[in-house]
Amino acid sequence: MRIGINSGPVTAGVIGKRKFSYDLWGNTVNVASRMESTGIPNHIHVTQAVVNATHNYFDFEKREVIMVKGKGEMQTYLLSVKSH
Repeated sequence: MRIGINSGPVTAGVIGKRKFSYDLWGNTVNVASRMESTGIPNHIHVTQAVVNATHNYFDFEKREVIMVKGKGEMQTYLLSVKSH
């Protein structure tokens, strides 16, 4: 299992005519998907935005810079096993 997390604004809404579905769209969602797809099994892969928002609560391990389609190079992190 791989988990990818990003933080930021999204567009959300209900779609469908017969079967309704709640969905999220936008750059934040796309980058979170890239965190998952480039992640390491059994780890949580996060963006700098997540580190900035949660560094007082969790520890992170810097990972290599990755290429994100449409965004270029991004510094990413793995959530450490130990936390505050």
